Amino acid sequence: MKTATFLAPILATVLLLSVPADACTNLIVGKAASVDGSVMCTYNCDGFGFASPLSYSAPGRHAPGEMIALRGFRPGSEVRYIAQADYTYGVVGLMNENQVTIVETTWDGREELRNPEGYLDYFTLMDLALQRSTTAREAIAQMHALVQEYGYNSTGESFAVCDKEEAWIMELIGKGPGRKGGVWVALRVPDDCITAYANASRIRQFPQAGKADRKLGFCVVDGVCMYSADVISFAREMGYFSGADADFSFREAYGPLDWSAIRYCEARVWSFFRHHYDTDEIDAYLPFLNGQVGICDHLPLWIKPKEKLSVRDLMADMRDHYEGTALDMTADVSAGPWASPYRNQPVNFKSSDGTDMFRERPIGCQQSGMTMVCQMRSWLPDAVGGVTYFNMDDATMVAYVPAYCGINRIPAPFRRENNNIREFSTESAFWMCNFVANMVYPRYSAMIGDLREAQAELEDYYAADQKEVEEKAAGMTPGERAEYLTQKTIAYTDRMMERWDKLAKLLIVKHNDQIMQPSENGVVVAGRRSSPAYAPAFIDAVKAQTGDRYIKRENQ
Repeated sequence: MKTATFLAPILATVLLLSVPADACTNLIVGKAASVDGSVMCTYNCDGFGFASPLSYSAPGRHAPGEMIALRGFRPGSEVRYIAQADYTYGVVGLMNENQVTIVETTWDGREELRNPEGYLDYFTLMDLALQRSTTAREAIAQMHALVQEYGYNSTGESFAVCDKEEAWIMELIGKGPGRKGGVWVALRVPDDCITAYANASRIRQFPQAGKADRKLGFCVVDGVCMYSADVISFAREMGYFSGADADFSFREAYGPLDWSAIRYCEARVWSFFRHHYDTDEIDAYLPFLNGQVGICDHLPLWIKPKEKLSVRDLMADMRDHYEGTALDMTADVSAGPWASPYRNQPVNFKSSDGTDMFRERPIGCQQSGMTMVCQMRSWLPDAVGGVTYFNMDDATMVAYVPAYCGINRIPAPFRRENNNIREFSTESAFWMCNFVANMVYPRYSAMIGDLREAQAELEDYYAADQKEVEEKAAGMTPGERAEYLTQKTIAYTDRMMERWDKLAKLLIVKHNDQIMQPSENGVVVAGRRSSPAYAPAFIDAVKAQTGDRYIKRENQ
């Protein structure tokens, strides 16, 4: 038996399995809902205390009988072997060389349906599908076949499966101990719509076919829906559903929502929709977010945006903290003196009198180990058409760096060996981004402007430079193109690291001893120093609590 070692590309996912409350967000855009006709999706991979580097696996042809060793996330996991494909495609991060992209969020669902004997966790499943597919539909078929053959050992999962022509959303859960396979539904996102996921099952009713496709082994409603043939019958068998097939809801059967799933997960979807739709209409769903399911029990699965979205729009959406909404995290005393949208207490906590309390859980959060915005474009060669805008930390606190899917190696600052979670290094993208972020967090309103200036400077530069890069790359041979795009991705990453080093030095000098010196173009200049003001909500709270203690008086 010939063997090859398979290592899951993002080791941090082990943490996600144990801290689902601090998990992920996907935003998805159909090609007719984007400004340039590209399909787009995003991923914040969240969970405290981990670094999530950019992975790469090279394409290759494999010998008959070659096997892959699967190593699970948990320490001491049993090594299991599965058959290697005849040919595997190159993968950069979560996009392959054909511009097929898969991102995820976990929603757990019914715990009794996790099968510990299954070979495949969700991330291994994603990676294998990317190595073996040329389209989103093919990736979904691969995921079905792999789960059927080897078993699935994760809990409920949502996947955005996209390519340069279309976007699909897929929800999957296992069948419990001793049972291979899984039950799942996949729906194509209408080309002119947007949707999102944030750790809650969202698919309810779906179009149904009369019988399974013999070749594929699952049901297909052409161009609209795919699903496992037993998704309804298995729910009946388990006692999760007893109505007519037409009324079957995947969410209600396999991932019913409680208050936490609504407020911590669906609220992220609501905020994304609110950016791109009539705000009054979206605000009508606020009772749902407050748990008033008798008034409304779900958000729309997708919406047609009022204006088409760009890559930069999605970057901004990934930095959302509910600003300007009823859930705004910067507008009350809990934001502290510097109007911070960040909270360092757990999601659930108690007041001194024992009252159960919670904090909001926005898309932008400090525990992100990495963030990405993926763009797939049909009118360009695949190697240059697929771009992952990537960085390692909270989306709010980083600049997104373009990494083309046609590169043949990863820039040094994004490599696993240069991002040791236990050792600071100026050669690490994770640590340079966290170095800056952790200066900004405690004095958010005073410092965030300097960070946004550096962020915009880089992202403006990348956007302008990419036009020339893509024109040049389109006329190259495949070998020339791969090396050219690799060198450009390396140069983009190095530019980010240099700018973040400059930003870190600016912040410590400009804001030393909690005063503020003037600056221009990222450099401190001569001028009058100032003391940044506390947030009005905080000042008012201090006055309310302390009475007349700090009220200025004239001598009596």
